[in-house]
Amino acid sequence: MNESPESGFREIQDFLLWLRVERGRAESTVNAYERDLRNYVLWLGEEGEKVATVEESAIISYLRGLQSGGRAASTVARAMVAVRSFHRFLAVENLRGDDPTTNVELPRVPRGLPKPISEIEVSELLMSIDGEETVGRRDKAIVEILYGTGARISEVVALSISDLDLSEKLLKVLGKGNKERIVPLGRYAESALIKWLSPEGRGSFEPERWASRDDSEALFLNRRGRRLSRQGGWGIVKKYGAGIGLGARLSPHTLRHSCATHMLEHGADIRTVQELLGHSSISTTQIYTQVSRDQLIEVYRSAHPRALL
Repeated sequence: MNESPESGFREIQDFLLWLRVERGRAESTVNAYERDLRNYVLWLGEEGEKVATVEESAIISYLRGLQSGGRAASTVARAMVAVRSFHRFLAVENLRGDDPTTNVELPRVPRGLPKPISEIEVSELLMSIDGEETVGRRDKAIVEILYGTGARISEVVALSISDLDLSEKLLKVLGKGNKERIVPLGRYAESALIKWLSPEGRGSFEPERWASRDDSEALFLNRRGRRLSRQGGWGIVKKYGAGIGLGARLSPHTLRHSCATHMLEHGADIRTVQELLGHSSISTTQIYTQVSRDQLIEVYRSAHPRALL
């Protein structure tokens, strides 16, 4: 007999409020948790289970069902994180006497090495953007910031004009968990931003009447004079990537990978790169900044005493 999921949904809303207020999680993260937990509670209802009484065996069955349904390991792992966090919250808040997920193991997610594009390909990408016309001014500034600072596309489109300090060549970025960091602007990014912020650039996209204060403060606008969305920023990068034959190889995250990898290859300290990217853990940075195989071989042959043949 199916159980009504209404009580489970009420508890989900309490949990989501806690994530927003107490944990300061980004709205995109909260939305992802909500999707995963709604699916979980609906499954419980179909199986005659309740959030308040579900046991470990049922939760394992739920996860196995996701796996057997062809879901990626990363999708199953994300769902497990949501379910585990949810039940931990219920236990801490005394909404349930125990945590049935304590001994449930997360499925392993393979962590493949990033595939950065080369410095020559970065140059080709930027040269393909017409930095004189209005749209090109915006797009070039976005790509220069993505590659020049290693920022995430969500961080770039969230930038406001007040986050930019051209006199000091600095940019204030709001990262995951609402953590602020200050990143330097290189000469090319600075030049592209100055062009975009001119009357012929951003000024051409400014409406006679702003739809909202957020739009008026946004650093990057779309053609309708609204703040550029994450999807819009993603599409810009994909468009120019396709234009020079990079296709599926290029995304905003590829530029983040490339920024980190190229800095490391040129001698940057990994902790400096960690700060630039806004990683809380150095282990995350190590995944982004794997030294290329060719460079590893080259350095080994030139530096190891038993390789000097």
